[in-house]
This record gives sequence, C-alpha cells and structure tokens, in this order.
Amino acid sequence: MVDLPHATSAAAVISEHARSTPERTALIFVDDVERADGATQWSYAQLDAEARRIGAWLRARFSAGDRVLLLYPTGLDFAAAFVGCLYTGTVAVPAPLPGRYRHERARVRSIAENAAVSAILTDNEHLPVVAEWAEAEGLTGIPLLATDSADLVDPGDWTPENLNHETLAMLQYTSGSTGEPKGVMLTHGNILHNVDGQRRACSITQDTRLGGWIPLYHDMGLLGQLMPALLLGATCVLMRPSAFLLRPHHWLWLIDKYDIDLSAAPDFAYELCCARITEEQVIGLDLSRWRFSADGAEPINAATMDMFAKRFAPVGLRDDVLCPCYGMAESTVYVSGEAYRKAVVTTVDPDELEQHRFVPSETGTDLVSCGTPRDHDVLIADPRTGEVLPPGVVGEIWLRGPSVSKSYWRNDAANERAFTPSGYVRTGDLGTLHEGELYVTGRLDEVINVCGRYLYPQDIERELRARHPELGSAGAVFAVSLPEAGSEDLVIVTHEINGRQSEARLRQLAVQIRQTVARRFGIHVDGVALLRRGGVRRTTSGKIQRAEMRRLFLDGELSAVCVDYELRLANALWLNRQGRASREKPARVHGGGVASRS
Repeated sequence: MVDLPHATSAAAVISEHARSTPERTALIFVDDVERADGATQWSYAQLDAEARRIGAWLRARFSAGDRVLLLYPTGLDFAAAFVGCLYTGTVAVPAPLPGRYRHERARVRSIAENAAVSAILTDNEHLPVVAEWAEAEGLTGIPLLATDSADLVDPGDWTPENLNHETLAMLQYTSGSTGEPKGVMLTHGNILHNVDGQRRACSITQDTRLGGWIPLYHDMGLLGQLMPALLLGATCVLMRPSAFLLRPHHWLWLIDKYDIDLSAAPDFAYELCCARITEEQVIGLDLSRWRFSADGAEPINAATMDMFAKRFAPVGLRDDVLCPCYGMAESTVYVSGEAYRKAVVTTVDPDELEQHRFVPSETGTDLVSCGTPRDHDVLIADPRTGEVLPPGVVGEIWLRGPSVSKSYWRNDAANERAFTPSGYVRTGDLGTLHEGELYVTGRLDEVINVCGRYLYPQDIERELRARHPELGSAGAVFAVSLPEAGSEDLVIVTHEINGRQSEARLRQLAVQIRQTVARRFGIHVDGVALLRRGGVRRTTSGKIQRAEMRRLFLDGELSAVCVDYELRLANALWLNRQGRASREKPARVHGGGVASRS
C-alpha cells in the first residue's frame, strides 16, 4: 500500500494505481439498486483515461492554480473531472448544481464569484440548466464544458503535472450552517494526511469498499468516501442523494448488494431510516457484512443511534457499526471517531452544562463521545479570550495538525477570526475533552443565552419532536435581539409540520409548544412559526441553517402556515422593519398578518 504521508501528491497516487492495477474496479455508480442493470463501473484505467482527457483540455487553456467549478450530480463524471483537476494542478471547486430556488442559485453564484473560476465543468444532461443559470447570473464569459462530450481530444502522451504537498488541490466551501460559505484551501498534503488518518482509524485496505449517498460536493462524500477509496486503491460505490431521500431503504440495500464495508451519513439520515423504512422493505436484507458507518456532520443524538441499532439488528446490523465522528472542512474532513466499538455515552448534569461545565451525573443529558483526536492538537479555549480552559469546562474547540487548512480563499475577515498565529483553527464548535475523548455540545453562534443560562437549540428541537408527533423532522430554535423590544433576547421557535392540520389545531399546537419549552427548559417562548415541509433551510449536508432562519424571520420571509407572536414581538418586528425601510430606500416591507398575544 502507498505510504500516503510521503507520496508526492494525490494525483501521483491515483496515477500509480492506474499503472499498477489498471483493471481493478475504482468506481461503481448505482442508478437504481432494484434493477439488475442499474449500475455502471469504471476500472482505474478507465478513470485515468477520462481524467487525462479532461486534464488535456484544461492544460491547453489554463494554468496550474486556476480555479475550475465542478457542477455535477453524484456520479462517475464528477470523479473524472475532479481527478482531471488534480492531474493538471488546477484547483477543483465542487459545488451543488443550481437548484430551483433563488437562495440555491445565489449560493452557487457566490461560490463562483469568490473563487474567481476560470472554467465551469458539467455533464451533457445538465449542460442546459447550467448554461441558463450562468447566463442569468451574469457568468457568460466563463468557458463551459460538458466533460462527457465526444469532442474531447485524446490526451496522447500528456502526463500529470509534477506537484507536491504544498500545491493547492481544491477549495472546499463550507456548508454555511452559521453564515456565508467560505472556501477552505486544501492542499495535496492536507488530503493525503487526512486520508491516511482515516485509513488507520478504520483499517481501510485496497479490499475495502466505501460508498453511499452523500453528495460529492460535500466534504463527507468527497473526502470521506470517494478520495479514501481512490487514494488507497479501493472501490467506491455511489448512489444519488435524491434516491436516498425518496427511498431511504435503497441506501441499506446498496450496502448489502454491493458489499459496502464503510459508509457515512449525518444524524438525520439514521432517524429518517427508522421513521420511513417499512418491515416489507427489509425482507431479505442482510447488513451483517457492514463494518463501519460514520455518524457526523451535525449534533449526534444518542437516542437516534440506539434506535437505529435496535431497528436493524434483526437483519444483521451489529451494535458497533455506527461510529460517532467529528470533522469539518477546515480540517479536510476527519478529526476523530473510534471505529468498531459501541458508542460511548456520558450522562451529564444539564444545569451544570448550562453554565458550560461538563459534570457526569447518574441522570441528565446524554452526550456522545466522538473519540480521541489522534492526528490533531486540540485545545479547549475560552472563545472570548483564547485562554486555555481547564478540564471539565466546555469551550471552543481549536485544532492544529497536518490535515488543517492554513486559510480561507480571499476572505481576510474570516481568516483573522478563524486562524490563529500559532496555527490553530477556531472551529466555532463548543465541546470538551473528557478522559481523552472529544465531546461536542453545539455551535458557538447558535447557543441561546437566557438570563445567564446557555441552552442548545438542538435539545429544544429534539424535545419538541418527541412530544408533538404533528411536528416534522426539521425545526430551528434561535434568539433574536430587537432593541425595540427591550434589552433581552427573544426566543423564537420555527418548525415544520407533518401533513395538513386545521387552523384551530395549529393554534393549539403553538400553545402546546410554548408550554413544552416552559416546562422542560424553564424559558419563555416569544414567538412560534409553523411551516410546511421544506420551510426550514438546511445546508447541502442536511444541517439546520439557524442563522439563515433568523434572517428570514427578521426580514418577514418565512412561509408560515401559522404564526403566534407575543404582542411586544409583533410590535418590535414592525418597528424594526419600518426603521430599516427608512434607512435603506427603496426597500420592500414584508407584510402578512400575525396573531399576537397581549
């Protein structure tokens, strides 16, 4: 096996696999797991040939270091384009295809503009959509290529560039869960070191099969599944994310049918499987060969892991398959996670946790360990002062190591906030180290401060779903500061609902939500907004965008089927919008009726 930390570049490693094991299967794309002919596969020789065709086109037109925007669905063509960029020293910029909604299209435009891309690559099927988006967003001057076109010339004797660990490989844009996405600069060295860490943690060999449904523009799919397979000479099995969302059981059948050893998903995916997979859909399913599945990308719920393990134990799932992991784009992807053991759960005193103290208790709040970060220096720091905090105190997690990026692309303000002179990246996540293991408690920007108590929104959202079956799978709880309402922050609950409910039932549900939060958490809710399915914004990886939901709330842009606001909140919102309208002419003041409480 290749010694990744000492390899010259990711491109050289993949090229060597194509030379030494050309017929070995590199990729399998499964369009429909229920069809016998629903899969296409490429060997390492085929992947190399396609990457060289794309690389030759890029090299004839662009220089090493130029940025190339990749707009593809999950599939073989994305992999070829990404490897083609690696071969040429151009910088890959993966992004989701422009969607139907304005905010989705604007996000891709902002990525293209921030990266100052020199070319846009896609496939023939999506070329019209991408061309229409580029024209609408004023990006028509950028060359656009469908890489599965027969017009690409044979690369001939062209060979990959000579690169090294310091060569910039890609810009991995953050999911934007707490703000605008930022382009993390990842070098070939960052990727090689991180994949080697995953190899050691999960015992990955060239005989391991990795794969699943995570989109390849997301770090968990690209750098946690595709690249480990390609750099270690293994096989990656891919399916479209939409196939999972429509039919969650297809993911589990993919794992069984294609002998996948390692997969990954955010926490919500395991919850979705438990909620929507029927008994009929698991008849004949065998998960006994599934060795490892990372659970990460959002707060991990011990109850969800336990529910998933018990739900699928009758079809062979072992109780040590699910692995709570911690990772982030700024550290390539993987930071910690202990494979092949049952999840370690510590119960802590919730009152102490509200004061940022981690105090184990016989009863209280269950927190899941994300394992020991072995390839990173970890500090738990006071987010205000940077002072290192003593054991047992919850603070901001800081990371340093060979997988950690040194900066964001063209974002001086964010770099100054996130990257310290001593080489640490400030993660924005809160947590602590306990008995050598990392516990993540929440996001710094999302913690709700009520009268000196620090509450985590995901705990409130989870409690509401458990108590009220009418609520859907997504909610966003946040605090807003409106000077017009006084000095204290106001607590807002927004949540999707299942199906259609009468107006009277929605009003009753809003009251019950207030009562649940008051009884369970001892805080007053100032506003409730109930939304249709899809009303809560998520990132491309499924994280709840609470900062974006706060903005939509303040701007009057929530598409709510029922709102129930305290009178002081309704008045403060009106005054706030009137004040902004007078300062920012011309401006649109969003109307709409609200129910207010005196």
